[in-house]
Amino acid sequence: MSIDPSAVIAPTARVHPDAVIGPQVIIGEYCVIEADVVIGAFCRLEPYVYVKRWTTMGERNEISAGTVLGTDPLDKAFTGERSYLKIGNGNRIREHYTISRGTQPESVTEIGDRNYIMTSGHIAHNSKVGNDTVICSCALVAGHVEIEDRAFISGGVVIHQFSKIGKLAMIGGNSRVNADVPPFFLYSGFDVEPMGLNIVGLKRAGFSPEEIAALKKAYRILYRSGLKLEEALERIEREIPTEHALHLVNFIRRSERGICRPSPRGAHRAVSV
Repeated sequence: MSIDPSAVIAPTARVHPDAVIGPQVIIGEYCVIEADVVIGAFCRLEPYVYVKRWTTMGERNEISAGTVLGTDPLDKAFTGERSYLKIGNGNRIREHYTISRGTQPESVTEIGDRNYIMTSGHIAHNSKVGNDTVICSCALVAGHVEIEDRAFISGGVVIHQFSKIGKLAMIGGNSRVNADVPPFFLYSGFDVEPMGLNIVGLKRAGFSPEEIAALKKAYRILYRSGLKLEEALERIEREIPTEHALHLVNFIRRSERGICRPSPRGAHRAVSV
């Protein structure tokens, strides 16, 4: 067993001899830490946290009670081979949450840095979450989903497998994401659809008025010009060659599932941009 002498482990916790526990880690009552787990410095695990095999955590993660990390994939194709869950630094994962490891042998589920993941939800196998995201309570993230930095996923959102959520996108509560969601915009509706810019998120991220104005123009071209998708992307590249507008274009061009679009009945609800 490799336990740093400064770590504090409750007497009712069970830590496998093959686990690695870093400096000043706190492991609460009735936690279970399996073999081949690495927990970095200054992590804190509240009571009843279960960290399963082949899970690695960086430093300063806070894991709340009843959470299970590194669960076997919820995938009927899974046959038990070694795969991984890798969690970065400074994440907060709240009560009763589950995150699975990858399905295919040696594959990985990845959680980046400084994410705030709220209660009673699930992140499935082979998904990739970036940095500084917020995933609210009861959201369900299916397998092979990718969530870029600073995205905001509201409560009760369900995300279909292989979907991609763009940087600084905000998805309203109880929406169903069944297509890729381009960055910087606000989305809502039962079948998620664009509603304008994520103005609050952009301002909090330090975007200047000029940067926001450029993205407003890109939104109009993409969703209100009536152009075919490739024509709209070419016009954005030609007229708005800014860093963020080009990131938007590249995200859409990489999409394999297609991007979400306004529904005819929902178009009148879109906020002014």
